[in-house]
Amino acid sequence: MTNWEFSLDCARKLDENDELSSYRDQFYIPNFSGEQSIYFTGNSLGLQPKKVQSYIQKELEDWSRFGVEGHEKATNPWISYHEIFTDDIKKLVGAKSNEVVVTHSLTTNLHLLLISFYRPTKKRFKILCEKKAFPSDQYALESQVKLHQLKAEDCIIEIGPRDGEETIRNEDIVQKIEEIGEELALIMIGGVNYYSGQVFDMKKITKAGHNVGAFVGFDLAHGVGNVPMELNKWEVDFAAWCSYKYLNSGPGGVSGIYINEKHVENPNVLRLAGWWGHNKENRFQMPDKFDPIPSAESWQLSNAPILAMAAHKASLDLFTEVGMKKLRNKSILLTQYMEFLIHYINENYNSKLEIITPKNINERGCQLSIIAHGFGKELFEKLSENHIIVDWREPNVIRAAPVPFYNSFEDVFKFGEVLKNILNEH
Repeated sequence: MTNWEFSLDCARKLDENDELSSYRDQFYIPNFSGEQSIYFTGNSLGLQPKKVQSYIQKELEDWSRFGVEGHEKATNPWISYHEIFTDDIKKLVGAKSNEVVVTHSLTTNLHLLLISFYRPTKKRFKILCEKKAFPSDQYALESQVKLHQLKAEDCIIEIGPRDGEETIRNEDIVQKIEEIGEELALIMIGGVNYYSGQVFDMKKITKAGHNVGAFVGFDLAHGVGNVPMELNKWEVDFAAWCSYKYLNSGPGGVSGIYINEKHVENPNVLRLAGWWGHNKENRFQMPDKFDPIPSAESWQLSNAPILAMAAHKASLDLFTEVGMKKLRNKSILLTQYMEFLIHYINENYNSKLEIITPKNINERGCQLSIIAHGFGKELFEKLSENHIIVDWREPNVIRAAPVPFYNSFEDVFKFGEVLKNILNEH
């Protein structure tokens, strides 16, 4: 890191030493503006793997050839298609085979999990979440509270940063858990905060929640495929994530569920029932009583959306080929290099760029959230004019996520160069 320079040559040397550089060619880089973009919004929508089209085309061919018989005769039989993902997903999230399933969409899955794990009583009814959580999480929690004829203001407690700070201290979360104590029914936090990019200490939070008798779950939309997970070892009760961000599986893609092994076989854990969660051995005998599969699969409602699943498979095959360890190592270097360039600009061009994402690499993934003091949305718009695709979040944050699969160090340098020129002209 001490040998880094604010130069194109430095960036290209880093790319020459990058063992994952060839994977960039396995993704389509947007060029809608007339030239190839520098794409730093994989935290919103991952880029399309070039293999996706052939994977979907194969299912279209099997559909045209077999019709309904494709459920059993397709190359990847549709009845068991979701089972293809078990080994890949369990490695990504640190789970056992019976703890994971791919099904539905993210907020749908969160609602299904909240039905199971938010069971308020007269004494234990409160929910702890992070302040400035992704709005869909907040809406889901509020509606679940209303489902139990309770009021959000009585039940939902938000933990936020201290005055003058941008991220939430893990010790403050633990202290709040201990303070709520036996009234706490559920902790539901975004494991990686979408706004700041902060990675929370999920192991510590889970342990603190369990110590007071609460269930603990995480929305991992910004976590899976971004940072390593050990959900089973951490004894997390449940989690859900989407596949269209870091998992590169297409807009509105399917979602994943994790449920700890101690819950999946417990008949007392309420779950909304659907026929695809029914025991596979007699599912097609159409019994009128629900017999849940003794795994996370019992949270499935309907059969798999195969075309969306095919896109997911194309991406997961790349993750399995490379492995999270290598992706994470490159991710750390990319964000450190971006951080280096931003500090260089601040020191040499009298600018006031503030990175609000934690500096500690264990507390962040590949997203840096940046405030450009003295600028409003104008800076974001000027970056867009220069074919750099980042994300703007009100009131004043630019989110930039250099994704290790398809972003290069040269991408990061060009971002820094354009940023420097914009600020220099201001």
